[in-house]
Amino acid sequence: MDLKQLKYFLTIAEEGQITSAAKRLHIAQPPLSQQLKNLENELGIELIKRGSRHIELTDAGKILRDRASQILNLSDSTVNEILDLKKGFSGTLKIGTVSSSGTILLNSRMNEFVLKYPDVKFELYEGNTFKVLDLLDEGIIEIGIVRTPFNNSSYNCIYAEKEPMIAIMNKKYDWKESKNVVSIKELKNKPLILYRRFEQLIKDCCIKENFEPNIFCKNDDARTTILWANAGFGIGILPKSAYNLASNNNLIYKEIQNTKLTTQISAIYKKNRYLSTVAQNFINEFSLD
Repeated sequence: MDLKQLKYFLTIAEEGQITSAAKRLHIAQPPLSQQLKNLENELGIELIKRGSRHIELTDAGKILRDRASQILNLSDSTVNEILDLKKGFSGTLKIGTVSSSGTILLNSRMNEFVLKYPDVKFELYEGNTFKVLDLLDEGIIEIGIVRTPFNNSSYNCIYAEKEPMIAIMNKKYDWKESKNVVSIKELKNKPLILYRRFEQLIKDCCIKENFEPNIFCKNDDARTTILWANAGFGIGILPKSAYNLASNNNLIYKEIQNTKLTTQISAIYKKNRYLSTVAQNFINEFSLD
Protein backbone atom coordinates (compact mmCIF):
# COMPACT_ATOMS: atom_id res chain seq x y z
CA MET A 1 0.00 0.00 0.00
CA ASP A 2 1.48 3.33 -1.03
CA LEU A 3 0.37 6.96 -1.10
CA LYS A 4 -0.76 6.73 -4.73
CA GLN A 5 -3.09 3.83 -3.93
CA LEU A 6 -4.48 5.71 -0.93
CA LYS A 7 -5.10 8.77 -3.10
CA TYR A 8 -6.89 6.67 -5.70
CA PHE A 9 -9.03 4.93 -3.07
CA LEU A 10 -9.93 8.21 -1.32
CA THR A 11 -10.95 9.76 -4.62
CA ILE A 12 -13.21 6.76 -5.38
CA ALA A 13 -14.76 7.06 -1.90
CA GLU A 14 -15.35 10.79 -2.34
CA GLU A 15 -16.79 10.49 -5.87
CA GLY A 16 -18.90 7.41 -5.16
CA GLN A 17 -18.14 6.12 -8.67
CA ILE A 18 -15.04 4.66 -10.23
CA THR A 19 -15.85 6.39 -13.52
CA SER A 20 -16.09 9.83 -11.91
CA ALA A 21 -12.97 9.16 -9.86
CA ALA A 22 -11.03 8.19 -13.01
CA LYS A 23 -12.06 11.44 -14.69
CA ARG A 24 -10.99 13.47 -11.64
CA LEU A 25 -7.64 11.65 -11.53
CA HIS A 26 -7.16 11.98 -15.31
CA ILE A 27 -6.62 8.26 -15.78
CA ALA A 28 -8.58 5.53 -17.56
CA GLN A 29 -11.15 3.52 -15.60
CA PRO A 30 -9.61 0.01 -16.05
CA PRO A 31 -6.22 0.92 -14.47
CA LEU A 32 -8.05 2.58 -11.56
CA SER A 33 -10.22 -0.50 -11.04
CA GLN A 34 -7.07 -2.63 -11.08
CA GLN A 35 -5.41 -0.43 -8.47
CA LEU A 36 -8.46 -0.84 -6.23
CA LYS A 37 -8.42 -4.62 -6.72
CA ASN A 38 -4.68 -4.73 -5.93
CA LEU A 39 -5.31 -2.81 -2.71
CA GLU A 40 -8.08 -5.15 -1.64
CA ASN A 41 -5.89 -8.18 -2.41
CA GLU A 42 -3.02 -6.71 -0.40
CA LEU A 43 -5.24 -6.02 2.61
CA GLY A 44 -7.17 -9.27 2.19
CA ILE A 45 -10.55 -7.62 2.63
CA GLU A 46 -13.28 -6.08 0.49
CA LEU A 47 -13.26 -2.27 0.64
CA ILE A 48 -16.29 -1.40 -1.52
CA LYS A 49 -19.50 -3.00 -2.65
CA ARG A 50 -20.00 -2.30 -6.34
CA GLY A 51 -23.44 -1.21 -7.52
CA SER A 52 -24.74 -0.45 -10.98
CA ARG A 53 -24.42 3.30 -10.49
CA HIS A 54 -22.61 3.89 -7.19
CA ILE A 55 -20.21 2.10 -4.91
CA GLU A 56 -20.79 1.62 -1.20
CA LEU A 57 -17.96 1.47 1.33
CA THR A 58 -17.70 -1.55 3.56
CA ASP A 59 -16.80 -1.10 7.22
CA ALA A 60 -13.16 -1.73 6.29
CA GLY A 61 -13.52 0.78 3.45
CA LYS A 62 -14.84 3.44 5.85
CA ILE A 63 -11.87 2.91 8.19
CA LEU A 64 -9.44 3.16 5.27
CA ARG A 65 -11.20 6.26 3.93
CA ASP A 66 -10.74 8.08 7.24
CA ARG A 67 -7.16 6.91 7.72
CA ALA A 68 -6.26 7.62 4.09
CA SER A 69 -7.51 11.18 4.50
CA GLN A 70 -5.37 11.63 7.64
CA ILE A 71 -2.30 10.03 6.05
CA LEU A 72 -2.52 12.08 2.87
CA ASN A 73 -3.05 15.32 4.83
CA LEU A 74 -0.06 14.45 7.02
CA SER A 75 1.98 13.68 3.93
CA ASP A 76 1.08 17.03 2.36
CA SER A 77 1.85 18.84 5.62
CA THR A 78 5.20 17.07 5.88
CA VAL A 79 6.15 18.00 2.33
CA ASN A 80 5.13 21.62 2.94
CA GLU A 81 7.13 21.75 6.17
CA ILE A 82 10.20 20.38 4.42
CA LEU A 83 9.78 22.84 1.57
CA ASP A 84 9.37 25.67 4.09
CA LEU A 85 12.51 24.48 5.83
CA LYS A 86 14.33 24.40 2.49
CA LYS A 87 13.15 27.92 1.73
CA GLY A 88 14.08 29.09 5.22
CA PHE A 89 10.52 29.79 6.33
CA SER A 90 10.75 27.54 9.39
CA GLY A 91 13.29 25.79 11.57
CA THR A 92 15.48 26.68 14.54
CA LEU A 93 18.31 29.18 14.19
CA LYS A 94 21.16 28.95 16.70
CA ILE A 95 22.91 32.27 17.22
CA GLY A 96 25.74 33.31 19.51
CA THR A 97 25.66 36.95 20.65
CA VAL A 98 27.69 39.37 22.70
CA SER A 99 25.78 41.37 25.28
CA SER A 100 26.53 44.71 23.65
CA SER A 101 24.78 43.64 20.43
CA GLY A 102 21.37 43.51 22.10
CA THR A 103 19.95 46.90 21.18
CA ILE A 104 21.01 46.69 17.54
CA LEU A 105 19.49 43.24 17.04
CA LEU A 106 16.23 43.83 18.87
CA ASN A 107 15.56 47.26 17.42
CA SER A 108 16.09 46.54 13.75
CA ARG A 109 17.47 43.36 12.23
CA MET A 110 15.86 40.77 14.45
CA ASN A 111 12.51 42.54 14.46
CA GLU A 112 12.39 42.60 10.66
CA PHE A 113 13.46 38.98 10.41
CA VAL A 114 10.82 37.76 12.91
CA LEU A 115 8.07 39.59 11.04
CA LYS A 116 9.17 38.09 7.73
CA TYR A 117 9.73 34.54 9.06
CA PRO A 118 7.24 34.06 11.94
CA ASP A 119 7.72 30.25 12.08
CA VAL A 120 11.46 30.39 12.72
CA LYS A 121 12.49 29.64 16.33
CA PHE A 122 15.70 30.70 18.05
CA GLU A 123 18.31 29.34 20.41
CA LEU A 124 20.60 32.08 21.74
CA TYR A 125 24.00 31.53 23.30
CA GLU A 126 25.49 34.56 25.04
CA GLY A 127 29.09 35.32 25.87
CA ASN A 128 31.97 37.57 24.93
CA THR A 129 33.32 37.63 21.40
CA PHE A 130 35.89 34.92 22.04
CA LYS A 131 33.26 32.61 23.53
CA VAL A 132 31.03 33.15 20.51
CA LEU A 133 33.93 32.36 18.17
CA ASP A 134 34.54 29.12 20.07
CA LEU A 135 30.87 28.13 19.77
CA LEU A 136 31.00 28.83 16.05
CA ASP A 137 34.19 26.82 15.58
CA GLU A 138 32.67 23.88 17.47
CA GLY A 139 29.53 23.92 15.30
CA ILE A 140 27.18 24.60 18.22
CA ILE A 141 25.87 27.75 16.53
CA GLU A 142 25.54 28.70 12.87
CA ILE A 143 25.87 32.47 13.20
CA GLY A 144 27.78 34.68 15.59
CA ILE A 145 26.97 38.30 16.37
CA VAL A 146 30.23 39.79 17.60
CA ARG A 147 32.10 43.07 17.83
CA THR A 148 35.29 44.12 16.13
CA PRO A 149 38.16 43.77 16.50
CA PHE A 150 38.64 39.99 16.10
CA ASN A 151 40.61 37.68 13.81
CA ASN A 152 38.25 37.26 10.86
CA SER A 153 40.40 34.98 8.70
CA SER A 154 38.20 31.88 9.26
CA TYR A 155 34.84 33.60 8.86
CA ASN A 156 32.56 35.21 6.35
CA CYS A 157 31.59 38.57 7.83
CA ILE A 158 28.76 41.01 7.31
CA TYR A 159 29.48 44.32 9.03
CA ALA A 160 27.08 46.89 10.42
CA GLU A 161 27.97 50.57 10.41
CA LYS A 162 30.87 51.80 12.53
CA GLU A 163 30.01 53.40 15.84
CA PRO A 164 32.04 55.46 18.31
CA MET A 165 33.03 54.56 21.83
CA ILE A 166 31.59 56.73 24.58
CA ALA A 167 32.63 57.77 28.06
CA ILE A 168 29.77 57.38 30.55
CA MET A 169 29.78 59.09 33.93
CA ASN A 170 27.64 60.64 36.63
CA LYS A 171 27.73 64.34 37.39
CA LYS A 172 30.61 64.18 39.87
CA TYR A 173 32.94 63.08 37.06
CA ASP A 174 31.61 65.52 34.48
CA TRP A 175 34.43 68.02 34.31
CA LYS A 176 33.00 69.81 31.26
CA GLU A 177 29.22 69.91 31.53
CA SER A 178 28.75 71.94 28.36
CA LYS A 179 30.58 69.45 26.13
CA ASN A 180 29.13 66.25 24.72
CA VAL A 181 32.44 65.03 23.28
CA VAL A 182 35.81 64.32 24.87
CA SER A 183 39.27 63.46 23.67
CA ILE A 184 41.11 60.39 24.89
CA LYS A 185 43.70 62.72 26.48
CA GLU A 186 41.02 64.18 28.76
CA LEU A 187 40.59 60.76 30.36
CA LYS A 188 44.11 60.86 31.81
CA ASN A 189 44.13 60.02 35.54
CA LYS A 190 40.38 59.37 35.52
CA PRO A 191 39.27 56.03 37.06
CA LEU A 192 38.17 53.99 34.07
CA ILE A 193 35.72 51.09 33.98
CA LEU A 194 35.99 49.07 30.84
CA TYR A 195 34.97 45.90 29.12
CA ARG A 196 38.06 43.65 29.05
CA ARG A 197 37.37 43.03 25.36
CA PHE A 198 38.55 46.60 24.58
CA GLU A 199 41.38 46.88 27.12
CA GLN A 200 44.25 46.67 24.65
CA LEU A 201 42.58 48.98 22.17
CA ILE A 202 42.02 51.63 24.86
CA LYS A 203 45.54 51.20 26.24
CA ASP A 204 47.04 51.65 22.77
CA CYS A 205 45.10 54.88 22.23
CA CYS A 206 46.15 56.24 25.63
CA ILE A 207 49.82 55.33 25.15
CA LYS A 208 49.76 57.11 21.80
CA GLU A 209 48.78 60.21 23.80
CA ASN A 210 51.71 59.57 26.19
CA PHE A 211 49.88 58.28 29.26
CA GLU A 212 48.91 55.03 30.90
CA PRO A 213 45.17 54.68 31.59
CA ASN A 214 44.03 54.46 35.20
CA ILE A 215 41.95 51.29 34.96
CA PHE A 216 39.80 51.06 38.08
CA CYS A 217 37.77 48.05 36.94
CA LYS A 218 37.77 45.72 33.97
CA ASN A 219 35.00 43.23 33.33
CA ASP A 220 33.52 40.87 30.75
CA ASP A 221 30.12 42.47 30.14
CA ALA A 222 29.13 45.92 28.88
CA ARG A 223 26.23 45.87 31.35
CA THR A 224 28.67 45.69 34.26
CA THR A 225 30.47 48.76 32.96
CA ILE A 226 27.17 50.66 32.91
CA LEU A 227 26.13 49.53 36.40
CA TRP A 228 29.47 50.40 37.98
CA ALA A 229 29.55 53.80 36.29
CA ASN A 230 25.93 54.38 37.32
CA ALA A 231 26.93 53.64 40.92
CA GLY A 232 29.57 56.40 40.72
CA PHE A 233 32.72 54.27 40.82
CA GLY A 234 34.33 55.81 37.76
CA ILE A 235 34.01 56.56 34.06
CA GLY A 236 32.91 53.72 31.83
CA ILE A 237 34.02 53.23 28.25
CA LEU A 238 31.83 51.22 25.89
CA PRO A 239 30.25 51.24 22.40
CA LYS A 240 27.55 53.85 21.97
CA SER A 241 24.82 51.35 21.05
CA ALA A 242 25.38 49.49 24.34
CA TYR A 243 24.42 52.49 26.49
CA ASN A 244 20.84 51.36 27.13
CA LEU A 245 21.62 47.75 28.04
CA ALA A 246 21.38 48.45 31.79
CA SER A 247 20.11 51.09 34.20
CA ASN A 248 21.74 54.43 33.40
CA ASN A 249 19.46 56.86 35.22
CA ASN A 250 22.42 58.63 36.89
CA LEU A 251 24.56 58.80 33.79
CA ILE A 252 25.46 61.08 30.94
CA TYR A 253 27.65 60.11 28.01
CA LYS A 254 30.17 61.86 25.82
CA GLU A 255 31.48 60.55 22.51
CA ILE A 256 35.21 59.96 22.49
CA GLN A 257 36.78 61.73 19.54
CA ASN A 258 39.28 59.20 18.32
CA THR A 259 39.17 57.43 14.97
CA LYS A 260 40.80 54.33 16.49
CA LEU A 261 38.17 53.98 19.22
CA THR A 262 35.38 52.71 17.01
CA THR A 263 33.75 49.32 16.76
CA GLN A 264 31.30 47.42 14.55
CA ILE A 265 28.77 44.69 15.06
CA SER A 266 29.39 41.83 12.66
CA ALA A 267 27.31 38.79 11.73
CA ILE A 268 29.77 35.99 11.04
CA TYR A 269 29.69 32.36 9.93
CA LYS A 270 32.36 29.80 9.19
CA LYS A 271 33.95 29.65 5.79
CA ASN A 272 33.58 26.38 3.86
CA ARG A 273 30.80 25.09 6.13
CA TYR A 274 27.18 24.34 5.20
CA LEU A 275 24.82 27.14 6.13
CA SER A 276 21.13 26.32 6.49
CA THR A 277 18.62 28.29 4.44
CA VAL A 278 17.20 29.79 7.65
CA ALA A 279 20.66 31.05 8.56
CA GLN A 280 21.26 32.32 5.03
CA ASN A 281 18.00 34.27 5.14
CA PHE A 282 19.09 35.83 8.43
CA ILE A 283 22.42 36.82 6.90
CA ASN A 284 20.60 38.34 3.94
CA GLU A 285 18.41 40.43 6.26
CA PHE A 286 21.43 41.52 8.29
CA SER A 287 23.29 42.67 5.19
CA LEU A 288 20.40 44.91 4.10
CA ASP A 289 20.98 47.44 6.86
